[in-house]
Amino acid sequence: MDWFPLINSLRIALISTVIIFFAGIFAAYYIAKAPRFLKGLLDVVLTLPLVLPPTVVGYLLLRLLGPRHLIGSWFLSAFGIKLTMNWWSAIFATSVVIFPLMYRTARGAFEAFDETLAYSAQSLGLSDTYIFWRIRMPYCRQGILAGTVLSFARALGEYGATSMIAGYTPGRTATISTTVYQLWRTNDDALAFRWVLVNLAISFVVLLTVNLLEKKDGRKSAGRGV
Repeated sequence: MDWFPLINSLRIALISTVIIFFAGIFAAYYIAKAPRFLKGLLDVVLTLPLVLPPTVVGYLLLRLLGPRHLIGSWFLSAFGIKLTMNWWSAIFATSVVIFPLMYRTARGAFEAFDETLAYSAQSLGLSDTYIFWRIRMPYCRQGILAGTVLSFARALGEYGATSMIAGYTPGRTATISTTVYQLWRTNDDALAFRWVLVNLAISFVVLLTVNLLEKKDGRKSAGRGV
């Protein structure tokens, strides 16, 4: 059994999750403070990938990153780099698809933050950076954690946009999802089922870990309350 699809899926999911962790938090923090009209407009734009079919997202990315289109042709002529049909090109697709999950959960957490805590910290002379990382982020950690884990799990199972922009090449661009589909097409149900079990096992472990962390955090909060 070739383990490349697992390794490739994990690295794509991990890199994509790290990217959208910071991008999602940044967007959520500033958009949560924006005026209502601007917030609504940006919210629609940034959430679109969540409701669009993944194949549509993949098609739009191809229109931007393909070697005969806008950004892709410029990178190819300027640097000799092809932005599609590589293992790392799947990171573009995966990041776009999972970004709304991180953004929405983080924004909800920031909007639920008790701003009096920030005002109190400011009155003590604490910097905005200190307040953000040492007060706001710990307060919102449940939403941030949920968004991060959901994004990682979604990235691990991404197929539609990834298959369009990265394709399927064994040993080069194959992921668990694209491998399962190709094995199903070739009637290799036994091996396809093994990969399904691998994906299920990883997802189960990830979600179980989150539940354990949430329970531990809940006990700590209860202890502080007492």
